[in-house]
Amino acid sequence: MTTPVPENAGPSETAGLADTTGPAHTVAPSWATWLPRAIGRWILAAILLVAGLSHLGNPAPFMAQVPPWFPAPAATIFISGVVEIALAIALVTIRRKRAAVGWIVAAYFVVIFPGNISQFVTHTSAFGLDTDVARGIRLLFQPLLVILTLWSTRAWSTRVWPRRHAATKGNG
Repeated sequence: MTTPVPENAGPSETAGLADTTGPAHTVAPSWATWLPRAIGRWILAAILLVAGLSHLGNPAPFMAQVPPWFPAPAATIFISGVVEIALAIALVTIRRKRAAVGWIVAAYFVVIFPGNISQFVTHTSAFGLDTDVARGIRLLFQPLLVILTLWSTRAWSTRVWPRRHAATKGNG
């Protein structure tokens, strides 16, 4: 029998609590899995923090990623900078709801993807992306950010929202 282990526990907090044969949410993390996930979260947090601070400190280059049809580009850049800073902090400080934070960060990366597509389609140069090839390669990295987020927070292997009760399935 395994003892449930909180998803936010590190190896030093779980010594001897669970075996390695149960489902992912009941297995004590080992250094082999916990450390790479922690490094992934810190890398994502660093990316988000630098991007967020850049949005606030030097917003002009980010205009290239706001689609021409999108209203209030300056406000969008400011708000997205604040959101990125908040997400960076959440990735490294919120432990009990880490999977939920992972889903939120992944959703954010999906929501901002049209800006990257717009930069590619409108052939707008910024951040050293001055060719379509460079902008196209940049597009390929967005799904990798989503995957890294979901993996490093264990979001796709952890139930975040409560399931519906069996009694409500037939009443609809």
